[in-house]
Amino acid sequence: VQLQASGGGLVQAGGSLRLSCVTSGLTFRNYVMGWFRQAPGKQRELVAAITSGGSTMYADSMKGRCTISRDNAKNTVYLQMISLKPEDTATYYCAAAATLGLLTRWESNYRGQGTQVTVSS
Repeated sequence: VQLQASGGGLVQAGGSLRLSCVTSGLTFRNYVMGWFRQAPGKQRELVAAITSGGSTMYADSMKGRCTISRDNAKNTVYLQMISLKPEDTATYYCAAAATLGLLTRWESNYRGQGTQVTVSS
């Protein structure tokens, strides 16, 4: 199983970014997909998740400022982020799991290398 995240970068506060994660080696449409983030010295956080049926959930810290979506034909999950703040600076990881419960457990999900998001003030 491989997950390849991309789309990170340096953006000014108030800006936006769209992260993408292309997967292979799994039946994408059957998996719950999510985005985690981790900043140095901070706890890892599940930012957003989307079930195989398209239901979504968001961390309070990002609610209203991000949208997770998936394209089953492209085996890809996206995270559109707007109104970015310096505190959003982190490495963002996409993850996949058979259930939402498993997704929330870092040691139980599939994930790839992260993509760095840096928001300057």
